[in-house]
Amino acid sequence: MKKITGTGKIILYAASGMGINMLNLMMGSYLCSALLVGGFAAKDVPFQTFAQRDLVIAGVWAVFALIAKIVDGVIDIPMAAFTDGLRTRFGRRRPALLIGLIPLVLAYAAFLIIPDPSGATLVNTVYYGVILCVFYSFYTLTMVNYYATFTEIVETEHERNLLSNAKSVFDIVYFILGYVVVRMLLNGLNITKVALIVLPLAMTMLIPLFMIQEPDMRGETAEKLPRLSLTKSLAYTFKDKPFILWMCVYAFMTLGVQLFLGGINEYFSHVGMSMIFVMVAAFAPVPLTLLLYDKILRKRGFGFAYRYILVAYIVGMMSMFAVSYLPQGMMKTVLSIVAGLVSSFAIGAMFAVAYSLPSQFAAEEEKKNGVSHAAMYFAVQGLFAGVATGIGAGVVLTALKGTEGQNSDAIRYLTPICAAAILVSFLLSWLLPRKVLDMGREENK
Repeated sequence: MKKITGTGKIILYAASGMGINMLNLMMGSYLCSALLVGGFAAKDVPFQTFAQRDLVIAGVWAVFALIAKIVDGVIDIPMAAFTDGLRTRFGRRRPALLIGLIPLVLAYAAFLIIPDPSGATLVNTVYYGVILCVFYSFYTLTMVNYYATFTEIVETEHERNLLSNAKSVFDIVYFILGYVVVRMLLNGLNITKVALIVLPLAMTMLIPLFMIQEPDMRGETAEKLPRLSLTKSLAYTFKDKPFILWMCVYAFMTLGVQLFLGGINEYFSHVGMSMIFVMVAAFAPVPLTLLLYDKILRKRGFGFAYRYILVAYIVGMMSMFAVSYLPQGMMKTVLSIVAGLVSSFAIGAMFAVAYSLPSQFAAEEEKKNGVSHAAMYFAVQGLFAGVATGIGAGVVLTALKGTEGQNSDAIRYLTPICAAAILVSFLLSWLLPRKVLDMGREENK
């Protein structure tokens, strides 16, 4: 693959995934939540649910949500093997992008259809469960393939960090769109209409189709870059012990982050805090907080920088929990904004590490063994993340939400549970080997 150079081109390439990530945010934080009334304040039900009533059977839906996320993780493996091994006249990454993108968009649109509007039925539950599995499967193919190019489309570790940090900034852009702009639209529009407004953003994934330049992957090129079988690709990846240790650390971080993002809508509705104000405070400073993270990374290495962002996130989550008990008023609003601001020191960097570390591990693998299978590293990461997200945003969140008619205060405990998961990640990070802890430190270059 031809390398891209120049800060502008790298930043443009980083913007490619924003639209697809936005669809994933809508699915995880709004569309799945819109199937159940539980957890929403009465004033929000007409706008944030599809039909102002439960459409799925809560207990069965919790199982489907978990299965969908596990499928999302498990299917990463064959999808990665497919894109790593694809050999066509147009290369391997561009064709795989198209194969994933089209079914992904169709599944998103299909989720807005209500098969049985009468209420919580098994028909609805199975329908949405199957569509959710389809959506996550092709989301996986599209994004694992895109993330794999982070190893291949730039040359140096510094450029990978730049690409990852820029991608993280665009993550914040779509988070602001998702948790501020979408939330504002939901004050007057139903979630179905808002979801359709968001859909055209998927066009950003067309950017790589023009920027990726690959040779014909058949003939001599195929001989120079041999195709790995799925089992061999997996074996190479799981033999990378530092990477697998990092996956254990990453899984608990993912649980803490995705549980919060999955339940953010219900949480702010229940505790009476302004989601818009808090999310602006949490996301707007991220470009600056990423610069601080990058400075710490260069000076002290990944281990110190990673623990720093985890501590910031824990403090932010526990601050929100404390503020949730305050009576409505200016003091509650101000302190909730402060809690969001504290969280901003962690959020951007938490997304950046999900791009920079697997791409660096894959680059080192290729340099060491001559094996090019970057997608598999992101696939294995997706497997760990899928299980963690399924437990958090599926099982735990559904239990905290309760069902229609319940007057449960359990959703309030979402933030301390998130903090507890992050604390486990912090403790496990001390098991990482020195080569991982020193990543990014300039003195070691």
